[in-house]
Amino acid sequence: MPIDQHGDAKLQGLSLRRLPKVSLHDHLDGGVRPATILDLGDAAGIDLPETDEGALADWFADRADPGSLVEYLQTFDLVIASMQTRESLTRVAREFVEDLVADGVVYGEVRWAPEQHLGGGLSLDDVVEAVQSGIEEAEDAADGAGHDIRVGQLLTAMRQSDNSRDIAELAVSWRGRGVVGFDIAGPEKGYPASRHREAFDYLARHFFPTTVHAGEAAGLDSIRGALLDGRALRLGHGVRLAEDLEVVSSEGEEVFVRFGDLARWVRDREIPLELSPSSNLQTGAVERWGRTMEDHPFDLLYQLGFAVTVNCDNRTMSRTSLTRELHLLTEAFDYGLDDLEAFQLNAAAGAFLPIEDREELIEIIGEGFDH
Repeated sequence: MPIDQHGDAKLQGLSLRRLPKVSLHDHLDGGVRPATILDLGDAAGIDLPETDEGALADWFADRADPGSLVEYLQTFDLVIASMQTRESLTRVAREFVEDLVADGVVYGEVRWAPEQHLGGGLSLDDVVEAVQSGIEEAEDAADGAGHDIRVGQLLTAMRQSDNSRDIAELAVSWRGRGVVGFDIAGPEKGYPASRHREAFDYLARHFFPTTVHAGEAAGLDSIRGALLDGRALRLGHGVRLAEDLEVVSSEGEEVFVRFGDLARWVRDREIPLELSPSSNLQTGAVERWGRTMEDHPFDLLYQLGFAVTVNCDNRTMSRTSLTRELHLLTEAFDYGLDDLEAFQLNAAAGAFLPIEDREELIEIIGEGFDH
């Protein structure tokens, strides 16, 4: 299949922050403000590596850039240790949504692993309730300030643990009360989706939507497992799906690409890819193609018609926002306003919402970009 190179459309003088955005792949413990980590860590008696907000932000950014998903994930230990009480979870969730509002997000899904927040004696239901309280407080405050935002929880099971069935049951029990989907995360290599087949079977029987981290630290087999064992409706990252594409020739400004069966299946069924450009570079997920944003296969996937979406993954570790990610992509690939709108429409179409709400969200995005 041929693809065309971009023209010279540029975004001059446009405030990307004001554009309506949809955030599908954003971790709660990856988006805690450094100042909040200092407060909560001090209250919990945690030995923090830095005592200054700016220095702590630098510490996270430096240690989250090793080119390894496993090392990248180790930076979360400190944050999670400070999120073991109702008050801390509610505060983090409230501030998380406040930061989405400031970034122009109109719909977001926040993913997090309840099992990692039981150290203070709370139950699984307690921690979900605490996070939901923070979300609703921020939604109400935003509404009072004239910004309409809706945020749903994605409950995550850790793929190296054995309690995914419990988390699946927890997610279904909170359906209609703030939880909109299920996810598995953690070290991808050696922990395939098939280990959690019982949980995915349970979710399928209850028609509960799932997204699965796949195609980040592991390749095509991991993506197959997410689709076949996990019944994933979206792929968390999924960037290594590009390994199933072969550039066979170039003629002038046209590049001809051959699809593998897996890539064609994902493209033809419009399964959204939750791409996180900065994070993908940090974790080494795109090392096969290079180490700069211009090397990221985002543009190849986009031009070939995949349902690409733009995400932060972990705002603190990547020191980023959706606005920044869109800016970086625009600089790398010369995108115009229509391209940025397409990314938001893809995300809206893939949101774990009823069709009526997705259609309303699509209208909000269209009106916002028109203005």
